[in-house]
Amino acid sequence: MSLECIYLTRHGFRSNWVVDHKTGEYSTSIPSPTGIASDPALAGHGVEQSHQLAVHLSALDPPIQRIYSSPFYRCIQTILPTVKALSVTTDDPETKKIRAENGLGEWYGLARFDHPSPADLSLLKKLFPCLDEEYKAVIRPSVNGESINDLHNRVAYALHRIIEQADKEGVKAIALCTHGAPLIAIGRALVGRMPEDISEQDFNPFTCGLTTFVRKTKENKDLSVKQWEGPETEIPEIKWREGRGVGGGWVMTVDGDCSFLADGEERGWRFSGDESFISSKDKEAAEGQDAGELGVVVGSRPTSPILSKKTPDAPGTPFSEKKSPLSSLNPSKL
Repeated sequence: MSLECIYLTRHGFRSNWVVDHKTGEYSTSIPSPTGIASDPALAGHGVEQSHQLAVHLSALDPPIQRIYSSPFYRCIQTILPTVKALSVTTDDPETKKIRAENGLGEWYGLARFDHPSPADLSLLKKLFPCLDEEYKAVIRPSVNGESINDLHNRVAYALHRIIEQADKEGVKAIALCTHGAPLIAIGRALVGRMPEDISEQDFNPFTCGLTTFVRKTKENKDLSVKQWEGPETEIPEIKWREGRGVGGGWVMTVDGDCSFLADGEERGWRFSGDESFISSKDKEAAEGQDAGELGVVVGSRPTSPILSKKTPDAPGTPFSEKKSPLSSLNPSKL
């Protein structure tokens, strides 16, 4: 038996933080449970979303047998109600655990300073007893920053190892909980396609939305990929582009479904370029326009180039005026 289905979701609505673009220092008015300012918990609304998500995920077919999450607090907190719901219906001890995978972790673009890292596994285990302390992350993002291409390479490698492990364990379905930018990159790596313009929106990373992928083939065609050797080494190449897809390729059957959430689609996100922190001089020149920061937040569903030939909105314009107005992203918006 091999992996047949991947359920992909984004963390719920969360608390905010602020970053000083000159120093890279993060701060927040609401203390994080991990003590890391850039690692906030869910807001009250996000907690509600996580429980609505759990009801939906626990009723899926094929049922979820393994759960992988970004090790940032908001992602583990989001998927925790799902683990509890599944624990009632399964005797498999592995389904009752969360595997913290750094390869699914947050993306901070390019910057002159070190990028935030999640809390140590020992602390996370105290906060989330169901965390699988025996699971070892297959890759860790560089604290020196990542380009968009680096992000895609990172998640492709993580996906390869996750799929490889699922195949060996003989499970049919797994769930992944991640962040806005990694979710889009994961979708691209699975279907094996990049949009012509990397800033185009091809997957919908709404908070607690669900995107589903079904495998094209039961054969993992990338078994010869070498192991990642550490942060000072290059990520082994996964040939997923040109329609190949990681692990033999996948078809997206559900795109950012939020029909099970009381308030529907919220807080979408998309790339706005090869994001980096702008200089203080450029920031002063922008005078409140929030130019050059990490991506853009959008309201409701945009047109998907993968599903439609319609042209999506140009970067920097909102998809809908129904939801919260467009704002350029700083890292606190991810």
